Amino acid sequence: MLEAYRKHVAERAEQGIVPKPLSAEQVAGLVELLKSPPAGEEEFLMDLLFNRVPAGVDEAAYVKAGFLSALAKGEAKSPLIDQLLAVKLLGTMLGGYNISTLVELLDSDTLSGAAAQTYDQAAVSGTATFVGDEHAALAVQINRAANLIAQRTRRGAGNYAVVSSA
Repeated sequence: MLEAYRKHVAERAEQGIVPKPLSAEQVAGLVELLKSPPAGEEEFLMDLLFNRVPAGVDEAAYVKAGFLSALAKGEAKSPLIDQLLAVKLLGTMLGGYNISTLVELLDSDTLSGAAAQTYDQAAVSGTATFVGDEHAALAVQINRAANLIAQRTRRGAGNYAVVSSA
């Protein structure tokens, strides 16, 4: 997987364009490598995870969120990513597959603070203000993410997935 992606990066560089983001299959391969990284590849693997998996709600993001959720909950292990870093990385995914884990972790004794800090209050309300109830702020973020998904899935009068009118 690593050599194939390096080849892809080189080919795209020759054309003067940026490499494509990782596909779901490539992210699945990356996840396996992150669980047991080859010597000397740690930095490259982390760069791929941080910068080459698109945020949002595509299949690659689904694989990434699943892996980070498992790490955050202690269900999977990686020598490169601890639980706290997994939560922080989930917070960078801009809504979608990461939300349920972040909400669940708000009740964690050890990770609730990190989960509460992963959302950007200005992004939730449009104004940087104090929100005493992190659950409510995340509910707003979930609602917005769901509405974005619903907007993309409307295909006719009988096929609506409307969460709210906002």
